[in-house]
Amino acid sequence: MPIHFSIENTDFSLKQKSKLKAWIEKVIIQEKKTLGEISYLFTNDEAVLTINKEYLKHNTYTDIITFDYCEKKTMRGDIFISIDRVKYNAEKFNVKFEEELKRVMIHGVLHLCGYKDKTDSDSQKMRKKEDKALLLFKTL
Repeated sequence: MPIHFSIENTDFSLKQKSKLKAWIEKVIIQEKKTLGEISYLFTNDEAVLTINKEYLKHNTYTDIITFDYCEKKTMRGDIFISIDRVKYNAEKFNVKFEEELKRVMIHGVLHLCGYKDKTDSDSQKMRKKEDKALLLFKTL
């Protein structure tokens, strides 16, 4: 399957890989897109901060950075996720780590599908799409 998971600089272990891949592909199909190749790298705050500074010129911690290499309707991209930040946000928002991780993972895919989150209106649309995707995961 053209969805790849890598882990660096963290003792995190990803569970349910096959189910996650099937879920991501279903979301992409629901968005009327085609899966090309998506690579996830799960790492720590410092690694994501370095990427944020180097490529986006932002000196802030973030839970996810998505690099979009899509070609028309074919989804291609690299998604970097800070496990440290996901843990922090799960505590902050009082949700389970696994739920926050899935939300962040699908957030990156939704960016590849063309959804934005810079305005309040766009953020609300993105959140609704994330919620719908999380419900879909529970049905698999």
